[in-house]
Order: sequence, then C-alpha cells, then structure tokens
Amino acid sequence: MGRFWTLITHVHALAGPATMLLYPLYASVMAIESPSKVDDEQWLAYWILYSFLTLMEMLLQPILQWIPIWYDIKLAFVAWLVLPQFRGAAFIYERFVREKLRKYGAIDPPHKSPNGKSKGKKKFVDFITPKKGEHEAY
Repeated sequence: MGRFWTLITHVHALAGPATMLLYPLYASVMAIESPSKVDDEQWLAYWILYSFLTLMEMLLQPILQWIPIWYDIKLAFVAWLVLPQFRGAAFIYERFVREKLRKYGAIDPPHKSPNGKSKGKKKFVDFITPKKGEHEAY
C-alpha cells in the first residue's frame, strides 16, 4: 500500500506542471500554427490569467500556505481554464478582464474606422509606442 501512495503522490506532483505548463505550451504552438483566431484568443487569455494567478499567489503566499488544499483548488481551476471543452480562459477574459480594461481606459471598445480597420488596440499601442523625437540620444 505504501508504494501505491508514493505513486499517487508523484502523479499528483506531475499533474500541476503538465496541466499548467506543458499542455498549454503545446496548445499555444498549435494555435499559432493554425489559421483560426479562436484558439489564439483562448491561449493568449490563458497566459494572461496564468500570469495574474502566479503573481497573486506570490503576493498571498503567507496566507495560502495555511490552506491545505490550495494546490488542489488551483489545479482544478487551471484545468477548467485549459480544457478545450470549457474554454474557461476565454470565458474569464471576455466576461471580466476585458470589461475592466475598457472601464479603466486601457483598451477602447472596437470601433470601425472609415477604412474598415478596428481601432480597439490603438489607444494602448499609442501609449507604449514612443513618439518621434521623444527619446533622443543624450
């Protein structure tokens, strides 16, 4: 019975990296290579949410270490984000993250310009792109 629990412990320890990193890395590469934009949105949303989760986990580590099932909760949540049957990452991004970004002005609602192109990313891109003459050599 001791070997069984050892095996279960090792499988449990490998489930996290496989679910949180290996499969998403593979699926992200496949999404880049596919012509569809739907899978690109899913995996970009996943990496945004995974980064946020990791940062929050780092900040809240003193509290989370007192929750014995935190790793299991995180694993279940990330599995929901990752599994294509649920598309949890795209759902969370669409429902919550995009709404907050629009609220605080990081992105504009998608408007069509006269030439038919979307201007949704323009405000953020203008913010991070240096203007001509703004960064001169000293």
